[in-house]
Amino acid sequence: MSSSTPQSTRPASPTPQSPAPHGTIPQPTAADQVETSTWRIDPDRSSVEFRSPGFWGLATVKGRFSRYEGTLDLGREPAIELAIDATSLDTRNGIRDAHLRSRDFFRVKEHPHVRFISDSATLDGERLKVHGRLHAGAGSMPLEMDAELRRVGDELELDARTHADHRMLGMTRNPLGMIRTPSELILHGRLVADPSTASKGEPR
Repeated sequence: MSSSTPQSTRPASPTPQSPAPHGTIPQPTAADQVETSTWRIDPDRSSVEFRSPGFWGLATVKGRFSRYEGTLDLGREPAIELAIDATSLDTRNGIRDAHLRSRDFFRVKEHPHVRFISDSATLDGERLKVHGRLHAGAGSMPLEMDAELRRVGDELELDARTHADHRMLGMTRNPLGMIRTPSELILHGRLVADPSTASKGEPR
């Protein structure tokens, strides 16, 4: 009689997986993970930029704002608020910057802030659909955008782009028709949870 070698019935140990680096890989974001906290934009790791066609569309003027603050809170109204110091506008051209701050455009002496306030914000997976109103200079206009919202460790990362016709804000100065529309508005934000409203699953 031949003997057979006993076969082990013990399941094989799974191959260990290397842990993902904390805080570097975007993770899926669900509404219930973010709507119980207030998230604040970190200006040191964010950017607010614009791009406007100029010189009859032959060149693009690129600019940014260096001072701003904003919040995201899907459990409140308004869910999104962004306040920008209009005097921090910078296109790397001092003469142009002075003109953009003047009464022809942003009117920073009378209206020192550019503001966006949402009317609605709906999160579906990583897509954040936003409707709201942009206030700049002496005018305001409706604005809508589709943004991407991702979790990165204990923080959130937001990327949003939209277009705006500055003429709807009363910025109609256009010598020789050089300035074209619309302008592209670009926001890249790193958001950190406000410690006083950190999500713990309990009502605020």
